[in-house]
Amino acid sequence: MVDKANGSAAGGGRGPAADRPEHIRNVVLVGHSGSGKTTLVEAMALTARAVNRAGRVEDGTSLSDYDEIEHRQHRSVQLSVVPVAWAGMKINLLDTPGYADFVGELRAGLRAADAALFVISAAEGAEGIAGATRALWEECAAVGMPRAIVITHLDTARDEFDVMTEACRTVFGGGSSETILPLHLPVYGPKNPDGHRPVTGMVELLPNYIGDYSSGEEVQGEPSPEQLPDLEEARNRLIEGIIAESEDESLMERYLDGEEISLETLVTDLERAVARGSFYPVLFAAPAPEGAKQGLGTVELLDLITGGFPTPAEHEVTAVTATNGASPHQLSCDPDGELAAEVIRTASDPYVGRVSLVRVFSGTLHADDTVHVCGHGLEVRGHESHDVDERIGAISSPFGKQQRTLGQAIAGDIVYVTKLSRAETGDTLSATGTPLLIEPWPMPDPLLPIAIRARSKADEDKLSQSLARLAAEDPAVRLEHNSHTGQLVLWCLGEAHRDVALERLRARFGVQVDVIEHQVALRETFAGKATGRGRHVKQSGGHGQYAVCEIEVEPLPGGSGIEFVDKVVGGVVPRQFIPSVEKGVRAQAGRGVAAGHPLVDVRVTLYDGKAHSVDSSDAAFQTAGALALRDAAAAAGIALLEPLAEIWVIVADEYVGPVLSDLSGRRGRVLGTEPHSTGRTRIHAEVPELELSRYAIDLRSLSHGTGDFSRTYVRHEPMPDQLAAALRGEIARA
Repeated sequence: MVDKANGSAAGGGRGPAADRPEHIRNVVLVGHSGSGKTTLVEAMALTARAVNRAGRVEDGTSLSDYDEIEHRQHRSVQLSVVPVAWAGMKINLLDTPGYADFVGELRAGLRAADAALFVISAAEGAEGIAGATRALWEECAAVGMPRAIVITHLDTARDEFDVMTEACRTVFGGGSSETILPLHLPVYGPKNPDGHRPVTGMVELLPNYIGDYSSGEEVQGEPSPEQLPDLEEARNRLIEGIIAESEDESLMERYLDGEEISLETLVTDLERAVARGSFYPVLFAAPAPEGAKQGLGTVELLDLITGGFPTPAEHEVTAVTATNGASPHQLSCDPDGELAAEVIRTASDPYVGRVSLVRVFSGTLHADDTVHVCGHGLEVRGHESHDVDERIGAISSPFGKQQRTLGQAIAGDIVYVTKLSRAETGDTLSATGTPLLIEPWPMPDPLLPIAIRARSKADEDKLSQSLARLAAEDPAVRLEHNSHTGQLVLWCLGEAHRDVALERLRARFGVQVDVIEHQVALRETFAGKATGRGRHVKQSGGHGQYAVCEIEVEPLPGGSGIEFVDKVVGGVVPRQFIPSVEKGVRAQAGRGVAAGHPLVDVRVTLYDGKAHSVDSSDAAFQTAGALALRDAAAAAGIALLEPLAEIWVIVADEYVGPVLSDLSGRRGRVLGTEPHSTGRTRIHAEVPELELSRYAIDLRSLSHGTGDFSRTYVRHEPMPDQLAAALRGEIARA
């Protein structure tokens, strides 16, 4: 039992290492940026006596004192884990970034957790429940993850608890759901001078009493006659919702017949419904009244986590395959089973090197074990695919900057592991004799291109290795060496993601880079048919150079490339030099003939020329072929081709109009719209890639964070004359 007066429970604090999966709870906190996730984690850690009143752990640091970049950015940019002990259980609280740019860290937290707490801020009001949060709720529902809702910031609320609860029912449950119901209600005190009403107590609906904390200690009492009707309605609704989800089919009939259902039965059925993901309780958390030893609602929240959320043993292990071709049996969360663990985050420590945050799904991981590290094969994002054996170093339990050394980590636990120099985020750790690969979690596609270059020669020497380390830490980053433009491009999820990536390069890896304008791979083609003559004649001491060729160039349909045709008759160009002419033509086409972009989609016909018995050579005819192509280009005129992308935009229904209007302004062609899911529409369009450089940012703004899109290159198309002329003017002035 929990002693609320002392704000502690058996096994309070950080507690001993877990000895069985049944004694572990892995809970991820998700919610919009500013919803209060980190504050809630710290409040629960205080209640569990894992930190002191100042929010400090034993070494004097705070729970969030891990990444200096977070402090400079004034935002949470990475997943963090805070283990606390409560009621004899180890609870791993996974605090995720709320900002959309760091959704990769959020998805890592979802993979590592067995249940989710959705943290909703009342200060933002009912309309502040972002569409991204709704999409995340649906994502959790798709995999059957148990969920609960915590309302925060009631002391500065725009909307009170009952309004926020109904909004959650509407957004998450379609408005008619009887499975999203509050477990307790706040009791408000008189208004402050600033007009806000602090929370001074709570109504415990199932035990049916009011706990008043205005004196600093809980004083239990009965509802007043004025409070009684509303409280009875809320209590009856909660009881009926629990009974509706009960596995005991006779319970509803007994309740309707007037039988008083025992508190023990209701709590047991509630916890079972929460654990299987069919009931989603709503709780609140509020700052402690003056003199109180913990914040309001944290005890009840910790009780729900330990009693209602599932153990790792109840969470099915993600799909696993054997890399040696064998067919592995279905793994379970068994400490004595086959080892299967996953790296959910990678960081660099200045003293110990690479540190991996690992979730053990099966088996037991021991310090100094040799394990097999299997890469995820995301080569297209700059992540090397690998299958190697490595010896791990120390195993520790994360807690701010302080690390508590452990001898082992059993199935279900989350720990830090050192000395895995090859392991990257998303990699699988398994036994060396039976290498396994856990199916990686879905990662968002980074769609904001950032072209960079090293600031100095010293930076250039370190850049390649530093980018590889950056990619190892952050699988949401994609690295591209664009062969068409010659640029090094860092693809990110948004501006904040970009800023953090560049800051990590500077502060963590000591590399300075400059951001330059991102170039789109344009092409050139002939606007019409033309002929050209290439004459390369030079005379000097010894052998000279002599080659003349005449060609005809005509445009071809898009995607045809360069077609070379030999129509020489009479041997005016010797047979051995015809491939030389083609080589020169293709080389010049690769360099471009007008604005420096590759020439495509033309047929080049060689029909005449001249040669010299002594001075003609392979090099001379290559040069003549290039000159002929340039001569023809000057006569015909060149059209610029720009790449066209096919995009699919998924957006909330209320933002379809603004998104369609914006696509039209980007010279896009909308090909169709169709329903995607409840309240969301999918838009199919083709848009020039020149117009998509900042679309990841602009779409988020247009859709209030509810929009998402994917893009695929389709083809090159002629650029409008006005834009092409402006671009040529820029090149001429450069």
